[in-house]
Amino acid sequence: MDSFSFLILAAIGLAIIFGMMGVINLAHGEFIMLGAYITTLLSLAGVPIPLAIMLGALGVGCFGFIVDKLIIRHLYGRPLDSVVATWGISLIMGQGMLIIMGPSLQGLSTPLGSFTVGDINYSTYRLVLGIIACLLLVILYWVFMHTKFGLRSRATMQNEEIARSLGTNTSRMYTSTFVIGSMFAGLTGGLYSFTMSIGPTFGSGFLMESFVTVIVGGANPLIGTVMAGGTLGVVHSGLSYVFGTFIGRVGLLVAAILFIRLWPTGFSGLIEKKLIRVKRYNG
Repeated sequence: MDSFSFLILAAIGLAIIFGMMGVINLAHGEFIMLGAYITTLLSLAGVPIPLAIMLGALGVGCFGFIVDKLIIRHLYGRPLDSVVATWGISLIMGQGMLIIMGPSLQGLSTPLGSFTVGDINYSTYRLVLGIIACLLLVILYWVFMHTKFGLRSRATMQNEEIARSLGTNTSRMYTSTFVIGSMFAGLTGGLYSFTMSIGPTFGSGFLMESFVTVIVGGANPLIGTVMAGGTLGVVHSGLSYVFGTFIGRVGLLVAAILFIRLWPTGFSGLIEKKLIRVKRYNG
């Protein structure tokens, strides 16, 4: 459950931006780091933890809006250029935070305590993280499948030109998507700020896992992320439990490489092909 929630929360913001916009955000880890800093500073100032986490997410969303208007909006449809630009943003954010805040920040203890099952002690907060990850997936599914915003988002993702010709402001949709993805990154940083040491390199622990999950998941940010997070979570947690964390991460990468070698379009492409075959067979 812990590996599943970590992969889902780490990847969900990146998956939305990549799936909807085709922009590869190499600054995703630094966006998570910024959310952790905002949440921690607000908590140290006496703000209640839930409110601090939400304000951290909103703060990163506002930062994402500024970045989109200044930089990202000029890179729509240019994935390679977006890689270079967001890599530069990540370097500026990391070094800027190091200069302003120093190499580390006073952390906070993990809330909610723990509970025991048999001889094993579990963190209650990490269980809550798993519940939050599942709730976020349900909310995202409802938003993208049952609202006008979701309909326009899916139309823009499938065919931007047709969506624009039918009256959808695709530029606004892209900006909204980047802001939402940034907010999810900030939310992830806020949620995990109580479980990890806070520093300028805080987000680097999320970057590899999030990219692997998004790549294995494929273009659909909903179906792909859930399937990839569940599958890779089982691989990572199983190997980590038996052989240790290092082997768990290696196994995660090997599983991702093998999966992409066999199914290059990821989980979402594999599922879509299966659905097309079923429709043809029934038709």
